Amino acid sequence: MGSAPFEIRSSHMSPLARLPIFFALDGKRGIVAGGGAAAAWKAELLSAAGARVDVFAPEPTDDMRARAAAPPAGAITLHERAWQPADCGGAAIAVAECADDVEAAAFAAAARAAGVPVNVIDRPAFCDFAFCAIVNRSPLVIGISTDGAAPVFGQAIRARIETLIPNGFAGWAEAARNWRPRVQALARSFSGRRNFWERFADRAIATPDTAPTEADLEALLAPTHTAEAGSTVVVRTGPGDPELLTLRAVRALQSADVILFDNLVSPEILDFARREAKKMLVGTTGLSAASGRHDVSALMIALARAGRRVVRLKGGDAPAVTEIAACRAAGIARSCPA
Repeated sequence: MGSAPFEIRSSHMSPLARLPIFFALDGKRGIVAGGGAAAAWKAELLSAAGARVDVFAPEPTDDMRARAAAPPAGAITLHERAWQPADCGGAAIAVAECADDVEAAAFAAAARAAGVPVNVIDRPAFCDFAFCAIVNRSPLVIGISTDGAAPVFGQAIRARIETLIPNGFAGWAEAARNWRPRVQALARSFSGRRNFWERFADRAIATPDTAPTEADLEALLAPTHTAEAGSTVVVRTGPGDPELLTLRAVRALQSADVILFDNLVSPEILDFARREAKKMLVGTTGLSAASGRHDVSALMIALARAGRRVVRLKGGDAPAVTEIAACRAAGIARSCPA
C-alpha cells in the first residue's frame, strides 16, 4: 500500500568557516589605529557604512589625510598620536594596522576589554571578524569571503558577480526599502505579500536599468486574480545531479510553500528550496504504485486548493502523467512539469 506522507525538517546547515553578517554602523563610533594605506581603506569602509571614525596615527599618510578630508559618509577625524586603551571606550568597532604581534595583541586586548569587536589587519589570530570582498549596489550589498584562504580568488569572484549585477539594482533595492511600509500597511495575507515581492523581483530583474516609479508600485499593488490561488508544478530530477536542474525548476523550488518528494530525490536537490517551505516525503512501496500516485495526486490537489504553491519532486525519470492529469482535471493552475 502507499506510504503515508510525512513532513521532514529542513536539512541542517553545512559547516561555515565564517558567519556572514551585516553590521549596522550608521551614527556609531568606529576607531582605526594606524595611518598607512591599509588603515586608510578600512577607515573609508567604516565611513561608507555611516560610522563616525576616529583615526589614531602619529604620522598619517597623504592617503589617510585625503580620505579624512572627503569621507564617503560618516566623518573621519584624525588624531595625530598613538592609540591608547581608553580610545576604545564607546566604540562599536575597532580596526588596527599593527607593526608586529606585540602591538596587535595589545590592541586586541584593549578592544575586547571595552567590549568592542576587533580586526587587526592581516593578523587573523587577533581578529574577532574579517572584512570581505564587496559588491556594492547599496542597499543591496553582497559580501564574499574565502576565510583568508585565497583573497585573490575572492576578488576574482567579486569581479565576476559585478558583471552579473546591474547598477540599476541599487535603485530597485532602495525602492523596496521605501515601499515596504506601504505594502505592510495593506494587511495582506502572507501569500499576498509574497506574491507582491515576487512580482517586484520579476520586474526589477526584467528592467534593471529603468528607475522604479510610483506607477510601478501602483501596478504591483493592483489586485491579481491569482494572488491567493494555489498551484502545482512537477519537477523530475533525473539522475539526481542538482546541476542538471533547469532554471525554471530552481525558481519553482524557491517559491514553493510545500514540496512533496520521494526517496529517490537527493538531499542536494532539496537545498534549492526556500527554508520556510514544508517538505513532505511521499511515495510508494512494493506493488502499490498506482495507489500511491493516486494518494499523492489527491494531496497535491488539496494543498493547492488551500492556496499553497506545491512542487512535486520526482526522482529518476519516472513519468508524472498521473499527477499532472489529476491536477489539470481539478482545475489547478500551472499543473505542468518543469
